[in-house]
Amino acid sequence: MKRNFLDYLFITSKGMAMGAADVVPGVSGGTIAFISGIYEELVGSISKINLQAFKLLFSKGIVAFWKHINGNFFIALLAGIGVSIISLAKGMKWLLENEPIMIWAFFFGLMIASVLFLIKEIKRWNLATILVMLISGGVAYFITVIPPLVNGGNQNLIFIFFCGALAICAMILPGISGAFILVLLGAYHTVLDALSSWNFKLISVFGVGAITGILSFSKALKWLFAKYRTLTFAGLTGFIVGSLNKVWPWKEVLKWDTDAQGNAVAVWEKSISPCTFKEVTHTEPQIFIAVLLAIAGFLVIYLLEKWSNKRSKKH
Repeated sequence: MKRNFLDYLFITSKGMAMGAADVVPGVSGGTIAFISGIYEELVGSISKINLQAFKLLFSKGIVAFWKHINGNFFIALLAGIGVSIISLAKGMKWLLENEPIMIWAFFFGLMIASVLFLIKEIKRWNLATILVMLISGGVAYFITVIPPLVNGGNQNLIFIFFCGALAICAMILPGISGAFILVLLGAYHTVLDALSSWNFKLISVFGVGAITGILSFSKALKWLFAKYRTLTFAGLTGFIVGSLNKVWPWKEVLKWDTDAQGNAVAVWEKSISPCTFKEVTHTEPQIFIAVLLAIAGFLVIYLLEKWSNKRSKKH
């Protein structure tokens, strides 16, 4: 696929959107990749980082290796993700702490729009398609409501390895973030403490697990897209529908924990009606502005879809 500078700039902008999503706990950058139309290319490109790629590197040089792994795509995407995380992290953290309803409402609208557009990719509706969507949606919903393990403190290296593999798989899957999976496993603080204290042993094991997970999982997803495209889209769409519970704007906190700075952090919440939100939390539900922001999130995806269609028709 031949691309010009504007094409790569557009990929960078999608990377920035992915980075912004990854900053929000509970929202996956994979969701943004999925709804912005680069998910399959991302999965396919990751799966090409294999033994064959390194054989090309040593036999035909860096240019052949770079072309094989779709290196320009990776650079454009990672640049956007990096810029977004660095520039938006503090702002997103402030919004989550001070205006959580607003940020969750925007993402809720964004994900609703993504579901409607992704359903169009399901070309054949039958019992298998419906069952796959229902099962994947049920699994995603279950993940959002099960109580997390807090301060597990498990530093077993095999456990940390699998935590890395599962967290990175969650980052590729649309709907659930890797950080949220670590919270559920009780490994979130273990990993954060390892990073803050430069525990190279734990960091290395976690990193090896993440690399193993992303390379293995991307190959499995690529195979599923090639062999069972409709069912794969149904499963991923169902996963996003099930994970909508995680981004519902009005929540009651069931369990608190403390972060590395000693600040209180909500780690287990349940969705409640905006009508009872004030009674339960003693906070205004801000229904009007939440609806406006949900519509704004919906329009972002709608306009992105229209613009992408125009560009594809030109090419």
